[in-house]
Amino acid sequence: MTTPGPGQGAAPAETQEARRGAFSSRKVFILAAIGSAVGLGNIWRFPYVAYENGGGAFVIPYLVALLTAGLPFLFLDYALGHKHRGSAPLSLARESRKAEPLGWWQVGICFVIAVYYAVIIAYSLRYTFFSIDKAWGDDPEGYFFGDFLQANDPGVTLDVVPGVLVPLLLVWALVLVIMWLGVQKGIGATSVVFIPLLVLAFGALVVRSLFLPGAADGLDALFSPDWGALTDASVWAAAYGQIFFSLSIGFGIMITYASYVGRRTDMTGSGLVVGFANSGFELLAGIGVFAALGFMAQAGGVAVDEVVSNGIGLAFIAFPTIISEAAGGSLIGVLFFASLFIAGITSLISILEVVISAVRDRFDLGRTTAVLAVGIPATVVSVLLFSTTSGLTVLDIVDFFINRFGILLAAVVMMVVLAWGVRSLPSLAAHLNRHGSLKLGRVWMALVGVVAPLALGYVLLSEFLDTVETPYGGHPTWMLNVFGWGTAALVLVVGVVIAFTRRAPVTPAPVDDSEKEAGR
Repeated sequence: MTTPGPGQGAAPAETQEARRGAFSSRKVFILAAIGSAVGLGNIWRFPYVAYENGGGAFVIPYLVALLTAGLPFLFLDYALGHKHRGSAPLSLARESRKAEPLGWWQVGICFVIAVYYAVIIAYSLRYTFFSIDKAWGDDPEGYFFGDFLQANDPGVTLDVVPGVLVPLLLVWALVLVIMWLGVQKGIGATSVVFIPLLVLAFGALVVRSLFLPGAADGLDALFSPDWGALTDASVWAAAYGQIFFSLSIGFGIMITYASYVGRRTDMTGSGLVVGFANSGFELLAGIGVFAALGFMAQAGGVAVDEVVSNGIGLAFIAFPTIISEAAGGSLIGVLFFASLFIAGITSLISILEVVISAVRDRFDLGRTTAVLAVGIPATVVSVLLFSTTSGLTVLDIVDFFINRFGILLAAVVMMVVLAWGVRSLPSLAAHLNRHGSLKLGRVWMALVGVVAPLALGYVLLSEFLDTVETPYGGHPTWMLNVFGWGTAALVLVVGVVIAFTRRAPVTPAPVDDSEKEAGR
């Protein structure tokens, strides 16, 4: 006997919706959305991108990108989830059956991101405790790659590193418990506690960094404007890429979260709060990171540009160096790595919820069953691929390709399909306008249907040509083909296959009284 799928008549739509769970208030939804948007990239990516693309002048293309692509796409995600009350695949299927594969593509992307994102959180957890006694000694780089990761030469091994495995299992245990507790008691409650903690911890870090010797030099390096950069197309491309990646849009998260919000919620007003809160945190991160890098440069007697780095290098090599040299360095370290841990957890639960919600909608499963069905395979894959001596190399490759040729490509295709394939934008705008404080009209439709796809398409094409011309990171070609191009292609193929397998009729989302009165 097969389990009824969505729309097969197992239960009234209202009952199915109630079983999915919901955020208790608009405030909780906003905190959860901010928690998803504010992640590791805000802390270690934005400062570097801004520095490399005009410094203070980068604020102009960054704000333009936020207003013309980031917020418009955020509203698109909100409209789909809030109108159709389902996971990404179900919401897109309810909009048009032709769009359902896009939802499963996004689910696949989220599964891939979740299995490696947890590993970076595990690094952060371990380094929070390393900071207390500065366990890396006088050689943070050697300690990270050697003692901690036991990284080997390029290749893939199954040699598990206990120092990574144990915190990784703890991270997965914590996250799966949060997911099991549900939308409000798990995701919502975690966001209500963790987001204020994140602001306090990172705010304290910024204040401490500002009083370090050389902090002013670091801030000067970050904010000194290079107005000539505004004529460089690559700078504008960097701004669109940054705002897009930092808002958690385009891969199902905000569709899923919006489906858990009350029907009469002001979604456009909520989107403005989330968008500007995310950008505000990125600015705060830039101040804190570059104040610390200014200290590092002064202590080493070099220019700031010689110590600037991003990503893994900034977090686990540059910052430990700062911690070792600064007075009160242990406090700086605990605040920094605890901030990474908290930001990572709130983002990971949002990523995983995309997959769990989709599985629940597709197979009509209870939350516990769905959490186990998703969480156990994710944990196994995470351990086998990323807690080994080759884990960092595989992580670097998968992260680069799934972001560029997964998230970005899926988002561009989704905008084109919804705007021009199924002509959904007018009805989606009308839905948000019903209770939204910011009314959407032709300008929004032009931004989503023309401006944002062209801007992000340019970013995508540039990244593709650069990657083909110069293989990423100097990694072996076979690893790039398997873990890079192969992973990006696999999530697309699997998404299409799932979408066209066991296709049951899709029951429309229940409508509220105001929609009935409007004849919708």
